[in-house]
Amino acid sequence: MRPMDSADKLRAALELHDVGVELMRQNLRRRHPDASDEAIEDLLTDWLRTRPGAEHGDGAGRPSTRILQ
Repeated sequence: MRPMDSADKLRAALELHDVGVELMRQNLRRRHPDASDEAIEDLLTDWLRTRPGAEHGDGAGRPSTRILQ
């Protein structure tokens, strides 16, 4: 097995992110079984923007003042 290069590491990180988002979507669906698909996506977006421990983003330093759309 060959060592992972930078591109492989990036692909793995992006895949893990996608898997985590899908797991949270399923979690929200279980918590809110009567919610519409749109409501679930709104809850997911809110979670992504304000998840515990990363209220100001994942990086160290000054929080960005850019508005997420």
